[in-house]
Amino acid sequence: MKRSKGTRQGTRKILRKKPSERGLIPINKALKEFEEGEKVKIKIEPSVHKGQPHRRFQGKIGVIEGKQGSAFVVEVNDGGKKKKVITRSEHLEEVK
Repeated sequence: MKRSKGTRQGTRKILRKKPSERGLIPINKALKEFEEGEKVKIKIEPSVHKGQPHRRFQGKIGVIEGKQGSAFVVEVNDGGKKKKVITRSEHLEEVK
């Protein structure tokens, strides 16, 4: 049998919500705006598939580089290299 190589492969525990958190997200989270140079944490929202980054970046902290359409460009350190992740605001969280 050939194993599936989808983008969400192996994410059963990573992209799981608690039963009390299930359902639609608040509209404010989708409309959140970030400033350039602001630090953000990538926290993937499993109920929104659009603009979702790769699971490798779950929990990483990066800096907003700019905007690309309705998504944000985030620069993240991954294995000693800087990478640019294009993701929507639903999957980003402010770092205080």
